[in-house]
Amino acid sequence: MISVTPDAAEQIRESAKLGDTQGLPLRIAVTRLQNGAFHYAMGFDDNHHEGDKSFQSEGIEIVVAPPSLELLNGTVVDYVELEGKKEIIFINPNDPDQK
Repeated sequence: MISVTPDAAEQIRESAKLGDTQGLPLRIAVTRLQNGAFHYAMGFDDNHHEGDKSFQSEGIEIVVAPPSLELLNGTVVDYVELEGKKEIIFINPNDPDQK
C-alpha cells in the first residue's frame, strides 16, 4: 500500500492542472541501483499494463508496476520544505538509505 499526505495530494493535483494531465493516474516506480540505493520516478500516465496495481489515497489514483510493488510497500509520499525549498519526498521503510 502506498499513501499520499494531504500536502502531497494538493501539490500533485496542482502539477496535474499545470501540465494539463488532470484525471490521469500518478505512476510511481522505484529501482534498486547497483550500490543498493533506491531511485524513484513518478509521472502522470494513462497507460495500463498487465499486472499494474492501483491505489487511492487522498483522492489521488496511484499506479505501480509489479517490479516496484514490493519495494514501495508502505511508502508515504509527502511534500515538505527541505533547505528552504519544497519538494516531493518518499518515506519508504524498504529504502536502506532511510534506516
